[in-house]
Amino acid sequence: MPNTSSRSPGPHPAGVGAHSEREGEPLKYQTDIARAAALIADASRARILKCLADGRALPASVLAREAGVGAATASVHLARLVEGELLTVEQRGRNRLYRLAGPDVSAAMEALALIAPPLAVTSLKQSNRANALHRGRSCYDHLAGRLGVALIRGLLEQGVLTGHDGMHRPDEAVRDRPSSYGRDVQYTLVPAGRATLAQLGVDLDHLPPRRPAIRYCVDWSEQQHHLAGGLGAALTARLFARDWVRWGRSPRVVHLTEAGAHGLERTLGVSAGDPDAEAVGARPDGGAGSGASRRREG
Repeated sequence: MPNTSSRSPGPHPAGVGAHSEREGEPLKYQTDIARAAALIADASRARILKCLADGRALPASVLAREAGVGAATASVHLARLVEGELLTVEQRGRNRLYRLAGPDVSAAMEALALIAPPLAVTSLKQSNRANALHRGRSCYDHLAGRLGVALIRGLLEQGVLTGHDGMHRPDEAVRDRPSSYGRDVQYTLVPAGRATLAQLGVDLDHLPPRRPAIRYCVDWSEQQHHLAGGLGAALTARLFARDWVRWGRSPRVVHLTEAGAHGLERTLGVSAGDPDAEAVGARPDGGAGSGASRRREG
């Protein structure tokens, strides 16, 4: 998903394949890689960035807890990340909420994960979290993992999208790489697919005009495509609004609910897997696994 220019202002035409002039070849331009790398290199700041990789805005107290540092130390780290344009901050009432400056920051973290040594799994909790991330997770503002792959597969099988079969074939790839925006394939929306998306509550006329409507990422865990772009974000938002998916307690984890399992099978004709145990017993008003609770585990 690298796109080093998304944080810069300026027009960005909507539609499939809309790219900035620097996208895909950022190393041809003079960029201060060392400065960005130094910001990410600190372990506490890296944990803060990973915690925010789902695109949500969180207060400093939550981020301090996730990073395992005190409030004063977290404040220093957050100030550096804001100054370095990796985070933005907004005042909401008495709270200052922090979020990633854009999807490219999340993309950079995903790309670094490909070359970073894996953390040793030393507990059942860590193992469960790793498995949950493979089942379903956020990729900034859209779905990834087996859940995200099932979603684009359903859209293809139902004739909502066309252009490819959703499989990543490394030996045939030209520019596509795992954990990045795809560029080898062009998916298009079939006119009749509007009706299916309307059933899910997706209003195609109100997608962000400055963002490509249809994009895909090469999913790092499944080695297949998942839906990104304005449509991917809008569809993900509708699934949360319908309580078909819920946030997990760990950062980025997304759980499929029982209603979601039935709903996705009914509307898109595919099985996205069994409902996650954590989501089955959760309450949409803030219980375990709910996005409203904002409770997270490390």
